[in-house]
Amino acid sequence: MIETIDLSAIVNPITDEQFAQLCAHNRDTKFELTSKGELIVMSPTGSESGRQNADLLTQISIWNRQTKLGVVFDSSTGFTLPNSAKRSPDVSWIEISRWRELSRTQQRKFAPIAPDFVLELLSPNDRLSDIQSKMQEYMECGVNLGWLIYPDEKRVEIYRLGQTVEVLIEPQTLSGEELMPGLTVELEEIF
Repeated sequence: MIETIDLSAIVNPITDEQFAQLCAHNRDTKFELTSKGELIVMSPTGSESGRQNADLLTQISIWNRQTKLGVVFDSSTGFTLPNSAKRSPDVSWIEISRWRELSRTQQRKFAPIAPDFVLELLSPNDRLSDIQSKMQEYMECGVNLGWLIYPDEKRVEIYRLGQTVEVLIEPQTLSGEELMPGLTVELEEIF
């Protein structure tokens, strides 16, 4: 379940340092920050969602290890997007040259970069409209490719920069397309 908290009564806006401290002092809680400075508190996912997410992360990580084309991140990684939001996709990937352009200090914090690829897995407690809005935000911030996977409905929404959303019903696989050449993610264990 996602809960949004308006912090403007006590701090406006929350600074990068304050957000980092909040996360450091609450390591068992996952936070995101909207572009408007609203704090999003996210509860842990259920075991089934965690298993599915691990499977997806593993498939993408194996492909990336073989190709060495980029860097893969799990759901605990936060990024500072161009609109100042701090977001944590379930799985994300950044092309290697873009990642290397960041300083070591930037890489160690909530890196100021929009991933090239993001994946969000809809869990039973998520509100579809919230996750779809988050996917749109990723595209507006320059993410090239995004997958929103609904395991219970065996459905996938594919988001591409500058294009309309494509909906797939019961796909067997997903392709990394030109962005992530050779990546094929099998969905048998997800659906």
